[in-house]
Amino acid sequence: MKEPAGSDPSGPMSASTGPLTTLERLAILAIIMTWGLNNAAAKVATAALPPMMVGGLRFALALAFLFPFVRPPFPDWKRLLAIVLLSGPIHFGIIYLAFGMAKSLSPLVVATQLWIPFTALFAWRMLGETMRMPAVAGLAVAFAGVAWMSLDPHGAADLPAIVLGVIAAAIWAVATVLVRKTPGVKPLKVQGMTALVAAPALIALSFAFEPDVIPRVQAAPPIAWACVVFAGVVSTIGASALLFWLVQRREAGRVTPYFLLTPLVSCTIGVLFMGDDLSPQLVIGGGATMLGVALVALTEKKTPPVVEPA
Repeated sequence: MKEPAGSDPSGPMSASTGPLTTLERLAILAIIMTWGLNNAAAKVATAALPPMMVGGLRFALALAFLFPFVRPPFPDWKRLLAIVLLSGPIHFGIIYLAFGMAKSLSPLVVATQLWIPFTALFAWRMLGETMRMPAVAGLAVAFAGVAWMSLDPHGAADLPAIVLGVIAAAIWAVATVLVRKTPGVKPLKVQGMTALVAAPALIALSFAFEPDVIPRVQAAPPIAWACVVFAGVVSTIGASALLFWLVQRREAGRVTPYFLLTPLVSCTIGVLFMGDDLSPQLVIGGGATMLGVALVALTEKKTPPVVEPA
């Protein structure tokens, strides 16, 4: 989930001055690597376990750490419930289905980055925020890149997964905009509430709609379970904690552009270790998408940061 940008007056430097410290750079690198690895972990886990079960188990693990933060008061509880449902069982149910369906990791990961232009678009429609012309151009380039990437034979084979990834990105963007409309909500409380709702919901949906749940869980190899633990503990808890620490010290625009490197980590893993075949059309489409996303992100760099959805 996201947290409004801010500064910690007691920190070693203000949120807008001075170069990044070595510790801050290491924290940014750790977040990028964690999120990039987490995408690959999702692909590995959903190859062995039912996708919605992966999501449910991930949130069950996270809940063990986040439950102490789930306590009153609950301001604007109706909107908070919408945020929790959208960013929890709905988003992650769809995105894990996409990972389970995808043959290649790279096109799906690139497509999910559309949550950034989607957020700018929905903020314009729902909050009346101004969309500058570079952001509009970036949005058009990003969507054109996904379309071009999907026309490649390799991308077309993953078209259903890519479509689900785009839908999940749009849902995450709506949740992000709703969070912007709900100031004062502590991030760890939202994450804890999300885990509290998503864990039982996704596990129930898995038993209701996914075949052979118990046999697949029993037969899952250790690497699949390691990927679930990585997602639930290292990504959901560790990377988020580092992000919140960073944005307490720095303006959002100082740190969030670095996170655009996350798909590069995932795509490198996909090509080197998971058999992704990147044709020139996929590379051009993916590059255009990330260029458009970067244009939107850098134009809108003063907006609050959001934890990556994967």
